[in-house]
Amino acid sequence: MSERATERKAESRAPFVRKGVAQVSEIANPLIDKVLAKKAGISTALLGSWDEIAGEAFADSTRPEKITWPRRDYSGPDGGYEPGVLTIACEGARALFLTHAQGELISRINGFFGFPAIRQIRIVQKPVAAPPPRSRKIPPLKGAAAQKLEDMMDGVEDGPLKEALKRLGTAVMSPAVRRR
Repeated sequence: MSERATERKAESRAPFVRKGVAQVSEIANPLIDKVLAKKAGISTALLGSWDEIAGEAFADSTRPEKITWPRRDYSGPDGGYEPGVLTIACEGARALFLTHAQGELISRINGFFGFPAIRQIRIVQKPVAAPPPRSRKIPPLKGAAAQKLEDMMDGVEDGPLKEALKRLGTAVMSPAVRRR
């Protein structure tokens, strides 16, 4: 093989890199990390990996809230570093089970960080999942749109099917919904 052919073959193996293109997470995470570190002492890496750290038993019912670091005493043997206290939001009765599993969870968190970052867990009982979005009441149709919907439903018998079709038609034909 000639030198040029060898160079072309080597170039074809190089990974493809898009110039000027970056994922949103690459841009946003450093910005968000600064805010989270300042306000809560937590990084997006901890929040993103929480499901694996907490395990199946607690992933859906817990969420890390903040890490409180003690004031540093630089005269100590380790330069004043002391592990912090992690506050975890936990739903209802799962808090009791979380209390019993604290030791294991602290070990997992410290393993994630790679050093003894947490010495204690503080549990706060509160809802973890976001509340379901409220469904918005769609106003009834008026004028020509209402008449058109009635004409379209002429052959349908009265009952649950007709009511469901009327709700669907109102949602589809409503000007308030179409603007979104």
